[in-house]
Amino acid sequence: MSILIDQTTRVLVQGITGREGQARARLMMNYGTQVVAGVTPSKGGQIVEDVPVFDGVQEAWERVGPIDASAIFVPAPLVKNAALEAIEAGVKLLLLVPDRVPIYDVLEIVNFARSKGARFIGPNTLGILSPGKAVLGMIGGRAASAKDWFLPGPVGIISRSGGITSSMAYYLGKAGIGATTLVHVGGDVVVGLPQPEVAKLFQADPETQAIVIFGEIGGSQEEQVAELIASGAVTKPVIAFIGGKAAKSGTRFSHAGAIVEGNRGTHAGKVKCLREAGATVVDAFGELPAVTQAVLTEHGIAYGAPQ
Repeated sequence: MSILIDQTTRVLVQGITGREGQARARLMMNYGTQVVAGVTPSKGGQIVEDVPVFDGVQEAWERVGPIDASAIFVPAPLVKNAALEAIEAGVKLLLLVPDRVPIYDVLEIVNFARSKGARFIGPNTLGILSPGKAVLGMIGGRAASAKDWFLPGPVGIISRSGGITSSMAYYLGKAGIGATTLVHVGGDVVVGLPQPEVAKLFQADPETQAIVIFGEIGGSQEEQVAELIASGAVTKPVIAFIGGKAAKSGTRFSHAGAIVEGNRGTHAGKVKCLREAGATVVDAFGELPAVTQAVLTEHGIAYGAPQ
């Protein structure tokens, strides 16, 4: 299995007539994702990459049938309205790709999504990918490369960095370790599905047998994962690397959500919490493949695709 998306997921692209929307729709379709409709206000009636375009999400739903997920490729100031429209129409999973989405807009999306039983990834995310099944967003670049680089297998990958998400899957794959799903949670301060929520989804997935995490300074996502491990809510092996070891208080590390404030969100604090909870934390990113191999072997987990 995989989490969040698979080959049956019916996907809408909001902003499909823009340069990014069109390019990413093509990428998703080339990988095998079911892109069934696009939406751009006042552009209804067009065809983009053989996908029909509609003026609104509700119209798209009525014309092509139920929509499971929407990938939103619109300018940051327009993300809130696009997300609320999709949720109101009944879409249960959204991908908010743009960065610099105003935080109050994100909080409004959070509240509305909760009220409607929907959830979202991002903002400031490259998306999610289930090897051999589907991609939502733009992880992995060209579809041909993604098919070669990312192997199906027993490991769930969670990352706060888009580029590192792909790198983790690539280097694990080179070591013969496949993944059920890759999830880039997003680099902003507030995100729809932070690392602990994704970890719980992997815990519930019968084919995910271990979890590999790339964490960063700032916030408390990694500490919350540690709490899940310590409480027994996550029992599968967790292997982690935390970036930003050299950052001092007030330093931003790569993303808006990765900033040390006083003693909060430090590298040392995150490493300590995870190790005390029972996770395996590596000191260097390059150690992840070998250490993951060792942990999988210790738990009797085969590397390749689940049977």
